[in-house]
Amino acid sequence: MANSYDVIIIGSGPGGYVTAIRAAQLGLKTAIIEREHLGGICLNWGCIPTKALLRTAEIYHYMQHAKDYGLSADNVSFDPSAVVKRSRGVSAQLNGGVGHLLKKNKVDVIWGEAKIKSAGEVVVSKPGKAAVQPQNAIPKNTLGEGTYKAKHIIVATGARPRVIPGIEPDGDKIWTYFEAMVPEEMPKSIVVMGSGAIGIEFASFYNAMGVDVTVVELMDRVVPVEDEEISAIAQKRFEKLGIKILTGSKVTKVDKSKKGITAHVEDAKGKTQKIEAEKLISAIGVVGNIESLGLEELGVKTDRGCVVIDEVSNTNIKGIYAIGDVAGPPMLAHKAEHEGVICVEAIAGKHPHVMDKKKIPGCTYCHPQIASVGLTEAQAKEAGYDLKVGRFPFMGNGKAIALGEPEGLIKTIFDKKTGQLLGAHMIGHEVTELIQGYVVAMNLETTEEDLIHAVFPHPTLSEMMHESVLDAYDRVVHM
Repeated sequence: MANSYDVIIIGSGPGGYVTAIRAAQLGLKTAIIEREHLGGICLNWGCIPTKALLRTAEIYHYMQHAKDYGLSADNVSFDPSAVVKRSRGVSAQLNGGVGHLLKKNKVDVIWGEAKIKSAGEVVVSKPGKAAVQPQNAIPKNTLGEGTYKAKHIIVATGARPRVIPGIEPDGDKIWTYFEAMVPEEMPKSIVVMGSGAIGIEFASFYNAMGVDVTVVELMDRVVPVEDEEISAIAQKRFEKLGIKILTGSKVTKVDKSKKGITAHVEDAKGKTQKIEAEKLISAIGVVGNIESLGLEELGVKTDRGCVVIDEVSNTNIKGIYAIGDVAGPPMLAHKAEHEGVICVEAIAGKHPHVMDKKKIPGCTYCHPQIASVGLTEAQAKEAGYDLKVGRFPFMGNGKAIALGEPEGLIKTIFDKKTGQLLGAHMIGHEVTELIQGYVVAMNLETTEEDLIHAVFPHPTLSEMMHESVLDAYDRVVHM
């Protein structure tokens, strides 16, 4: 039957489209349903366009400090519309690339709103008014409204910004990442609510572009999922760059006026202060898109806004699966992709290795960058390990000094008994590129001895990874 498939995937974000391609590679007749834009939020309104904005901010920062490199760059300025245009152009290019990949792998694209009527059947209707309309035209040769059948239905609908009652985004004075990504002009001041990856990346971007930025964080430290030592270094660097940070605090109320907003901020002792700004960015996390899919009617189990799954993404209803953000934390694109591949390989009768979430790296592209994998020092101690901890500062690395990036730290955590690498945590220039070395090491069950004997190239930033391991075992050379 023309409308019958082995696998139908709902949602074409990184998890969805990668899963579709892998399913097709495995010989499964595959279709993907999308209502807004190929590539999902990550490619169109998240990971990719924010990196384009942050790259612009990075270059602007360097231009303002050209004299530090023996250069001259006078009257440096920027055009907000051109900054946004470049970011949107990067997304548009990749959006088209996803369409090409799906076509190349003979994955059918069905355009519309999906609702699972039963295990094995999906009804697709005309898309409603989407939160963000497609930036590109609907791809050619796509299918549309109708009833489609599949032996296996994978939900990959992603997540959306979490909203606090009374502080709902309005697209004008109170922004989510959607509006923060496409400012018509740079505001003079911004309050960022939340210092997770999304919040601190936008804080870095706007600060670099000359905006007065205040970050309000409920926890007692910024980027609270990171190792405590890394968080402390990050806060000092952010404050040195001019970002105001209020930890142990929450925004309880926002008043709006023609000029902007007034945020009522309450600290841990109950003391309240008022902060005036032109805009407020709400970056307090995301919640899974589980509504209107028919999941509740079918009895699919959910928990705190996410679909409950097993180690290969089965839900409690046979033939229905979930991957990515909609299936719970960590809400990362690379986790979604890997989870989807495991799911379809299991469907195809393979025997994939299940994912160890402790070995999924996390990266934050603020300035300075932050990257980590595995247990923090506190988590490792709580788990009962006797530890060996190594540290190496960027100041001791020749390449970092030559780059003009001497501030940062690489920290490694080992089990003293076995030499197992339990965790690695970094802050500094391009650490989001360095972290994968430790990720591979952890997956290969590498010990400290293997890392000590490995030869790292000189001069590179990666030498600091070696030195951090050496430091854990009292063998550090350049410190």
